[in-house]
Amino acid sequence: MHIRKQRLLTPGPTPLYPPALHAMMAADIHHRTEDFRKVYRSTLADLKEVMGTAHDVLMFAASGTGAMDAAVSNLFSRGDKAIVCVAGKFGERWAEIAKAYGLDATVLSAPYGEVVAPERVAAALEAEPATRGVFVQASETSTGAAHDVRTMGSAVAKTGAIFVVDAITGLGTMPLDIDGWGLDVTIGGSQKAFMIPPGLAFMSISPKAWGFADSATLPHYYFNLKKEKKSGDAGESSWTPSTALILALAEALKYVKQLGMPHLIENAQLLARATRAAVEKLGLELFAPHSPGSSVTAVKAPPGLDSGVIVKEFRSRFGAVIANGQGSMKGQIFRIAHLGYFDFADLFAVIAELEIILRANGFPVEFGTGVAAVENLYSEVAVTPQAVHA
Repeated sequence: MHIRKQRLLTPGPTPLYPPALHAMMAADIHHRTEDFRKVYRSTLADLKEVMGTAHDVLMFAASGTGAMDAAVSNLFSRGDKAIVCVAGKFGERWAEIAKAYGLDATVLSAPYGEVVAPERVAAALEAEPATRGVFVQASETSTGAAHDVRTMGSAVAKTGAIFVVDAITGLGTMPLDIDGWGLDVTIGGSQKAFMIPPGLAFMSISPKAWGFADSATLPHYYFNLKKEKKSGDAGESSWTPSTALILALAEALKYVKQLGMPHLIENAQLLARATRAAVEKLGLELFAPHSPGSSVTAVKAPPGLDSGVIVKEFRSRFGAVIANGQGSMKGQIFRIAHLGYFDFADLFAVIAELEIILRANGFPVEFGTGVAAVENLYSEVAVTPQAVHA
């Protein structure tokens, strides 16, 4: 009651993997030495392995948006026709970047909480054969929904366009067969499922996408994919890297390799399933019930209650930081994250806290109802019955 530990329960930044945090203390290393080159090379190699791709992987000192910017500025020219899928705040970001660089973008919109159907992408590609790129979020974290990038990728692969996927919260929370599904550019960020602080962006680039780099004419300087590829092959970054974050990422990737990427994904999926079951038992409504993702669960606030009140009470009562809605959904939904260094013990606490907050604000709750739903799923998937001895 008097001690409140801060708990980060947002979809980015996420809780830090302790050995990665400790690794950052060795950051007094010069980035143009062979010692650091070994770390840099191995980190890029481990990223490729964990992402499950044979494509080139590049890394930048930037937020994930930096890699999104780089994908447009390095692979396209002003006036290029593009298709942009917009189903939330981060889809809108793709549209804003395309507009900033002068692409001729057809925007396929879906209401917040829904997704853009792959059939609409296929129809748009058929209607405009000159399309050069298709942009989408694998996981739209602002709404808790996930796009069917596998089916979209199949449609794009039949054309001359490239498929550019913001997988910043998709990596580590959903299956993504980058090479097999035709994901030409796949973008990730450090502060999501990779369990380290914000500040690193990375991206895989297919041979098809590299062909676009040869003809692209948009200006770029810091985010220069060809330059970064050449530097990476030599074990360096083009510019001064974030040595501390790269040391942290190297440690986190060791953990993911040990755990297994499929298990990291399954962990997020199970937490998401349990959260959906809990909030429904509590009489709350999911915001994206038809295409729910596993990075975060978005929940509608009860009628008459601003979701900001729930967010504030999580922090004031329990020191827990969850996320409000973004954009037009602010005040209407709250979001509970599942990606990265989260476990069921975290979720037991979150749902118990939610029950207390709801009752304190006049919403009828029988304590333990939501927690029991989480316990039941945990018991179903993780508890092995033990023999009873007399």
